[in-house]
Amino acid sequence: MTGGGDDREHRRRMEKIGDLLPQTAREYGLEDELELANAAAAWLRLIAERVPAAVGECRLKALSQGVVTVQADEAIVAQEIRLRSQELLVALRPLVGGSIRQIRVTLRHV
Repeated sequence: MTGGGDDREHRRRMEKIGDLLPQTAREYGLEDELELANAAAAWLRLIAERVPAAVGECRLKALSQGVVTVQADEAIVAQEIRLRSQELLVALRPLVGGSIRQIRVTLRHV
């Protein structure tokens, strides 16, 4: 072996990127953005499971002070989300944190 030392000394322990993201987000002041991205992904999964007709027709746009703001493309989708907001809220809480207390639905203006 040439050069000094063993290659194993230079190898770092492999870490999953999902484990690194929260720490990196904190270091760069991006915690809120990461929280929003995680909540938006959870919302998409929840809608696909509970309200499949609304997939692609609504999206989580904001998460602030316990209020999730969802934007719907059509009035009928907004109404469906409003009617099922309590059910969706109960299902969303464990996915993004128990501090969510309200789902507010807005209609996208074109």
